[in-house]
Amino acid sequence: MGTETPASATSPPAHTEPTAPASSPLRRPALRIAFSVFLLVAIGAAAYWFLIGRNYEDTDDAYVNGRVIPITPQVAGTVVTVGADTNDSVHAGQLLVRLDPADTRVALAAREAELAQAVRHTRSRFADNGALRAEVALRRAQLARADDDLRRRNAVRGTGAISQEDLRHAELAVATAHAALENAREQLRANLAYTRGTRVQTHPDVLAAAARVRAAYLDWKRTRILAPVAGQIARRSVQVGQRVAPGTPIMALVPMRNLWVDANFKEVQITRMRIGQPVRLIADLYGSHVRYHGRIIGFAAGTGAAFALLPAQNATGNWIKVVQRVPVRIAIDPDELRAHPLRVGLSVRATVDVRDDRGPLISLHNPAAPDDRTDVYAGALREADALVTKIVAANLISR
Repeated sequence: MGTETPASATSPPAHTEPTAPASSPLRRPALRIAFSVFLLVAIGAAAYWFLIGRNYEDTDDAYVNGRVIPITPQVAGTVVTVGADTNDSVHAGQLLVRLDPADTRVALAAREAELAQAVRHTRSRFADNGALRAEVALRRAQLARADDDLRRRNAVRGTGAISQEDLRHAELAVATAHAALENAREQLRANLAYTRGTRVQTHPDVLAAAARVRAAYLDWKRTRILAPVAGQIARRSVQVGQRVAPGTPIMALVPMRNLWVDANFKEVQITRMRIGQPVRLIADLYGSHVRYHGRIIGFAAGTGAAFALLPAQNATGNWIKVVQRVPVRIAIDPDELRAHPLRVGLSVRATVDVRDDRGPLISLHNPAAPDDRTDVYAGALREADALVTKIVAANLISR
């Protein structure tokens, strides 16, 4: 007879509730460390913003800009020489283009002859004053003699010693002499009106002729088109043999030493910006290892959208507010610009130090930069004056 198995050995195990896993002893310290690090970072960021960050405004919407000077002829002509090409560096006064000077040279010769003729004619009119005065004196003497003859004949009129015909001739002689005297006086008055109160050199006819000589000389000199300032040729659009008209753009010149940055800041960023505040600039061309220093020299009169070709129409009913940007002009340190040249249109990151906000918001006086003026063309008029003086002096000499 077999053995019986106890009931407790064969019955299924009773269902037990799952117990929660014990928490890792490292979990709570890790959370505390993470929270502490986050809190320290937040405090550090807040402190940095309060002490440093809020005193600076920056943007990467900034670009190098400069003056693009169009080179245009002042007289019409045919191009015979092109002295500079695209990307060439030129100095002030360098020959860029030369036009055929034949036509202007012929016109100048004609004006020189007119001036010489005007000087000689005016000089002769001054000399006529003496001759006309002598003529008046002669006519006065002839009138006096005719009056004497008429008085003698009138004295013997009743004696029959003189005929009525001789008396009539004497009266006509007096009238003729009187008319001749008046004519001589009128000629003298007219000549005096032409010459009185002036000299040959300052006579209106001579001055008018001299002005025509100067104009012709300037036209002749302007067949040589010179660079007004030093810079780099950005675009050449003229060829030898081309006929050009006054005002036609033939080249573009960029003064590379007179560049600036136009930085487009958001309207909420310019609240504390003022003219004269320092700016740190980093150009993408060189990277962060080359830093430029500048200063704010002006703010645009409006936002970029205000001067856009197609300005926004916010009255259409489907208006969406967009943060506007205001162009801020920044001057670059010329020594740094000379050491690391930039090009027009390059991207720049601009950071403005706004701590000193005592400067003006609007520039009331902006002195012109050195490249905003040129003396290249001043010499032509002095040369024209010297030519006029030479022609006048040569034709005043009596031979």
